[in-house]
Amino acid sequence: MIRPSPRSAFIAVDLQNDFCPGGALGVPDGDAVLPVVNRVVRSFPRAVATQDWHPRGHFSFASSRPGAKLYSTVDAEGISQILWPDHCVQGTPGAAFHPGLDLEPYSLIIRKGFRPDLDSYSTFFENDRKTPTGLHGWLHDLGVKEVWLAGLATDFCVLYSALDAVCLGYTAYVLTDAVRAVNVPEGSGEQALKSMAAAGVRLTTSSEIPG
Repeated sequence: MIRPSPRSAFIAVDLQNDFCPGGALGVPDGDAVLPVVNRVVRSFPRAVATQDWHPRGHFSFASSRPGAKLYSTVDAEGISQILWPDHCVQGTPGAAFHPGLDLEPYSLIIRKGFRPDLDSYSTFFENDRKTPTGLHGWLHDLGVKEVWLAGLATDFCVLYSALDAVCLGYTAYVLTDAVRAVNVPEGSGEQALKSMAAAGVRLTTSSEIPG
């Protein structure tokens, strides 16, 4: 068993309608993580939920580039950018948290990706790798030393969040039974887990957290 410490925080990553089955960018089996997240979050002294929060016509949308193919990659001022379906548009039902997510335990909501010309995978930084979301400052002020991540998707927002957490000096855990991958490209979910482990992220499961 691994007991979260008083200096730990739980981060629920992008558990939004558009990332769950039936959504604009639905992650296969994505909603299956909700019961796990709802159970374990109450073992932590503090919890954060994050939201993708894009304006209409965001530059990461394939629809904003006439003739562009979904899931193709473009160079955006030195940043490699995948072109996604329109998703998590501010104020739309798709951007809302999934109704199955119990929001009561969360004391902070971080919205990211709201700049028209800058995407954000990590919960700590936008994709320029220097613009902060505000999460690190909040955690630092509270004396948080370890973070536990769950949510969507394993191969993008969870991956980049976990890697940034390690770089920022946190002990980072990922609950592998509480994440799911979009798998773009195929196999990227498994590769993400390998990359996290190689970087020092601790991969565990919810069964290791005392109920």
